[in-house]
Amino acid sequence: MKKFKILFVVAIIAVTAMIAIAADHLDAPAVAGGTSDITDLYAFEGTDGESIVFVANVQGLLSPDDTASASFDENVMVEFNIDTNGDAVEDLVIQAVPKNSKMYFIGPVVPSQTGLVSEFAATNFKDANSVQITNYGSSAVVKSKKGMSFFAGPRDDPFFFDLVQFNAVLSGAPGFNDPGSDTFAGTNVLAIVVEVPKSSLGGGTSVNVWVETKRKQ
Repeated sequence: MKKFKILFVVAIIAVTAMIAIAADHLDAPAVAGGTSDITDLYAFEGTDGESIVFVANVQGLLSPDDTASASFDENVMVEFNIDTNGDAVEDLVIQAVPKNSKMYFIGPVVPSQTGLVSEFAATNFKDANSVQITNYGSSAVVKSKKGMSFFAGPRDDPFFFDLVQFNAVLSGAPGFNDPGSDTFAGTNVLAIVVEVPKSSLGGGTSVNVWVETKRKQ
């Protein structure tokens, strides 16, 4: 099996009522602006009420010109960690690994080990679900199989944040403007989206979710 060593962890988020949002743009100096830099994590209930959608965005602040040449790093695995019993240890993982213009997905599965080092939970890529990575400017390619749906490719950065006013508040300004100015407007991210049935996550009413990028060793 291929082994992946952790490079960066962005957040741990408690998901209540199956909705969570976190963002972290360029806040990790060791990987800021790199191919493993995580910008956003989203987890929310699907439209049918019976599924959960997980979204991880990487490589933030891409201009349109930069987006055209941006690509997922084949040496980086994105791993959604899912804690189903509240002990802050992953009970299930969903792994996403790019290869030859496709994104390969494994999971939700019980990890062979927890913590900073992961093994790709398939003996080969043929055992994984996959979707063609959407090219910039093209219609989104979504693949569905056995109640799961998958997407990978560039998207407009969905996170609204007024960085200028945030810095002003830190310097003593009274508060944020309504609605403020979106610092990330006009920039893009590379997004990984997977929708899974709630039944595949243990059937509980809430889960804890965090996302990691792990570089192949």
